[in-house]
Amino acid sequence: MSQDVPVQQHPAEPLEPPTGAARFRSLGPGILAAAAGVGAGDLVATMVAGAEYGTALLWAALVGTGLKLALGEGVGRWHLASGSTLLDGWRRLGRWATGFFAVYIVIWGFVYGATAMSAVGLPLNALFGGLSVRYWAMIAGVVGLALVWAQRYQVFEKFVTVLVALKFVTVVSVAILVTPNLGDLASGLVPRLPAGSTVYVLGLVGGVGGTITMAAYGYWMFAKGWKGTGWLSMMRLDNAVGYVMTGIFVVAMLIVGSTLLLGQDLTESDRGLLTLGEVLGADYGQWARILFLVGFLAVTTSSLLGVWNGVSLLFADTLRTLRLPHGKAADTVGSEAAVEGEEGERGAYEAATVERSWAFRGYLLWLTVPPMVLLFIDRPFALTLVYGVLGSVFMPFLAITLMLLLNSSRVAAGGRSGWLSNVLLGASSVLFLALLVTDVVGRLG
Repeated sequence: MSQDVPVQQHPAEPLEPPTGAARFRSLGPGILAAAAGVGAGDLVATMVAGAEYGTALLWAALVGTGLKLALGEGVGRWHLASGSTLLDGWRRLGRWATGFFAVYIVIWGFVYGATAMSAVGLPLNALFGGLSVRYWAMIAGVVGLALVWAQRYQVFEKFVTVLVALKFVTVVSVAILVTPNLGDLASGLVPRLPAGSTVYVLGLVGGVGGTITMAAYGYWMFAKGWKGTGWLSMMRLDNAVGYVMTGIFVVAMLIVGSTLLLGQDLTESDRGLLTLGEVLGADYGQWARILFLVGFLAVTTSSLLGVWNGVSLLFADTLRTLRLPHGKAADTVGSEAAVEGEEGERGAYEAATVERSWAFRGYLLWLTVPPMVLLFIDRPFALTLVYGVLGSVFMPFLAITLMLLLNSSRVAAGGRSGWLSNVLLGASSVLFLALLVTDVVGRLG
């Protein structure tokens, strides 16, 4: 049976994990999670850090990649070892958890929708002109809506994987083109804090590749047909490949920023990426500028599509979980309860049907249509403040709740956290709490 077949409501038999080389042919959900988590904002943060400090903060980017890998593994392990979704896990911790996430996902979607569309509009405008960034952004949002609305998981995975390959090849090629100093790269592996670099370090370690889309990883695994602890090894390989690619990608962008833009006063704006394209064009020719812009477009498009699909899955599952009676939660995906009982039919998450649900498609519309208003006006200060604070809260929320869930009896013994996972999740929790305090102080100041 093909490894790409989605979870059926009443599967005749579960899929068997692949072995040997077939494991690499079955990769997919981890690449989607990593792709969706790296957007224009991550490119800008890495580029600005490189322009400010050269390769001195290379170690921070690598540490951040390792922590995201641990978080992704925790999300995947919860889904496989518990047989239920992350929203079911949060539901068991209490209504405070699902209540917080429900508020967060609604506000986040409204503001991020405009951000994601604008990020795609920038390279489209630079490559093709004709329309302003605003209107290219609106076109990108509508096209993303149509693609995710029409596609099933198998097609979606293949399409985004092509975009990931494209962005990886283009950005790494640009990094090779600028011929970095290998001695400086090696020295960047030694942890140190240049004067004034603390905020940049926290941003690189905590921000790059870490967003709400990390929580969507388990849903993509279920859609692919991965269920049970027998898939843990496959999940870890899949997750590792996705975040190793992210790490290489971040290092490549740091190299480009440090080599071409060192000493320049850049702002934390997506338009800074266009500056980088202009420098490449001046130094190496227009073909280099176009190569980078194509990679920029692949980065932002894969992030938009990943969010449009993954966060819509999360929203649909949030509504399902909120409708459960107090104290109830579905224990398994496709369980006997889901087949036979009314309670199970209301409670179990069914990967095969959720993409056609009104909740999934309604959130798709919420991500696309209302945020277009923000493309015509400056973002309201109060809304932006709430969005920023909630966003800073999410990553420590994810890390801490994963620690609680993966050390509990809610998962099979073979899926519980060992000392290494607990150390990494604990370090993530501390780091993201520090980022939260830094962000809140900065915004209020």
